[in-house]
Amino acid sequence: MSSHTTNNTLNLSTFACAWCGLTVSAYAADGVPRNHCPSCLRSRHVLDHVEGGPSDCEGRMSPIAIAVLRTGDWMVIHRCVRCDELTSNPVCADDNQLILMRMAVRPLAQPPFPLEAFGTL
Repeated sequence: MSSHTTNNTLNLSTFACAWCGLTVSAYAADGVPRNHCPSCLRSRHVLDHVEGGPSDCEGRMSPIAIAVLRTGDWMVIHRCVRCDELTSNPVCADDNQLILMRMAVRPLAQPPFPLEAFGTL
């Protein structure tokens, strides 16, 4: 009889959210890699999206807007609070829906012009 050893250990990489402290899996529930907190949607500036590779900034990334691609996929737009670099990251299935909707409707709720202007058209 031969001896067979199976390693059933699941190695999940995690990170601690720099804003809210939540321990976050580096993978969303559907297995897609994530780089932001599903609770507060904030991230860390660890990749240089302009030049590629790792970033020396390490600043905190704040979610500032939602973009919708032609495919219908939603992206979270982040701005680094240290260097102002903008990034886009896919919305994950378990991201905080209330924060996503607040960002999506912000342009309608707070337009850059008075809504009364529509009354005279």
